[in-house]
Amino acid sequence: MARKSLRGIRKSIAFVTAVGLLGLTAACSSSSSNQPEDGPVEIRFSWWGNANRAELTNKAIKEFEAANPNIKVKPEYGDITGYFDKLATQVAANDAPDVITMGGAYPAEYANRGALLDLSKVDASLDLSKLDQGALENGQVQGKQYGVSTGANALAIVVNPAVFQAAGVSLPDDSTWSWDEFARIAEEITAMSPKGTYGTATVLTHDSLDAFARQRGKSLYTQDGQLGLDKDTVQAYFDYSLKLSESGAAPSASETVEKLNVSTEQTLMGMGQAGMMLTWSNSLSALSKASGAELKLLKLPGETPTPGIWLQSSQFYTISARSKHTDAAAKLVSFLVNNEAAAKIIQSDRGVPSNSGMRTAIQDLLTPQGKVEAAYIDQIGKMDFAPTFIGPTGSTAVSEITARINTEVLFKRLSPEKAAEQWLSESKAAIGK
Repeated sequence: MARKSLRGIRKSIAFVTAVGLLGLTAACSSSSSNQPEDGPVEIRFSWWGNANRAELTNKAIKEFEAANPNIKVKPEYGDITGYFDKLATQVAANDAPDVITMGGAYPAEYANRGALLDLSKVDASLDLSKLDQGALENGQVQGKQYGVSTGANALAIVVNPAVFQAAGVSLPDDSTWSWDEFARIAEEITAMSPKGTYGTATVLTHDSLDAFARQRGKSLYTQDGQLGLDKDTVQAYFDYSLKLSESGAAPSASETVEKLNVSTEQTLMGMGQAGMMLTWSNSLSALSKASGAELKLLKLPGETPTPGIWLQSSQFYTISARSKHTDAAAKLVSFLVNNEAAAKIIQSDRGVPSNSGMRTAIQDLLTPQGKVEAAYIDQIGKMDFAPTFIGPTGSTAVSEITARINTEVLFKRLSPEKAAEQWLSESKAAIGK
C-alpha cells in the first residue's frame, strides 16, 4: 500500500515541477513553429502497448517517413505500467516527446497545466475535418482541441465460450442480463472449472465504477467538473466488488492485486483461465491472440433501462507545447488518422477509426476479431446513452484512489461503507472540489 502512495506522491511532485518549469520558460515556447521546416528534423513519438502494437506502429512510422523524407520519427514505447509516471518526469525535465499518446482524462490534466499544444496552431498541417464530431469533442478541453482521437472504444464483457462450454454453463443473453446474473454465472464457472480458472478475470475496475454509476442515473463527473456520485452508489460498487471476490466468482484479494498492472498476455483472460472479463472492446484482438481462443463481446449487464455504457476515444494523439517541431509532429498525427496506408496497418488496434473513410478502407482487412470489435462499436453507437464529461484537473489520481481503496475492501481492512466515505473524501481532495 505504501508503494502505491509513494507512486502517487512522485507523480504529484513531477507535475508540480513541470508546472514551475513551464511557467518559468513559457516565453521559450515561441520557439515552437507551425511553419514548414526545410531541413531534416527528428521528432519523438511515445505510446504504450504490447509487442504487436509496437510492430504495427513502427510499420506505420516507416510509411510516414517514406512520404515525408525530411522527417525522422524516433519511437518511444513500453507497457502501460509506468508510462504516465515516466511522462510526468519527462515533462518536469522539459524533455517530453513531440507526439504523446494519452488516454482517459490525461489530455485535460496536461492541457490545463500548459503542457500540450492547442492544435488550432497547426491546422495547416493537421486535417481534422474528416473525424466524427463526437471523436473531435472527446479531444477538446474547455472548447480547445488538444487531443486527436485514435479511434472509438467502449466497455464490454469479453467472454471465452470455450471456458463456458468446459464448465457446462450457457452463454448469457446480453440484452436482458443483470449484474446479479453476471455474479451467479461467474460463480458457477469457477465452481465447475479447474483450480485457477475463474468466472470473471477481475473484480470491478475504475472504469466500471463509471458505468455502474451511470446505470443508476449518476456519473463519475458532472459537466462543471464536480463528482457526480453519491455515497450510496459508491458503497454499492464496493459491496459488489467484495461479493465477486468472496464468492469465488473472481480471484481472491491477493490474486487480484498481483494482476492489477500486468500485460494483456498475463491476464487470466489472456491465459485462457477466465470465462469473462470487463474491459475495453479494442482489447479483444490482443486477448484472442494471447489466449488462442475465439472470444466474443457482450454488452454490460444491467443496460436497461438506463445504459451505463458510452463511446470513448480509445486513446489520443497530442503534441507537446514545448515541441520545437510542431509542424512535423502535426504531419505525423494527421498521417496516422487520415492516411489509408497507416489505417490498413494499424486497423482497429487503437480503436475503430474515427475517420469514416479509414473505416471503409480497413473493413475488408480486419481480422475476425477486428470485425467483431467494429460491429460492437456500431451497435453501441446506435444506443441512446447519457453524455460523457471529461474529468477535471486532478482526476487522473482518482483511478489510483479507486484501485487502492478497492484493494482495502477486498482484504477487509475497510468496510464498503467506510470505503465509500474515504473514496468520496480523497476524490474530492484530488480534484480540489
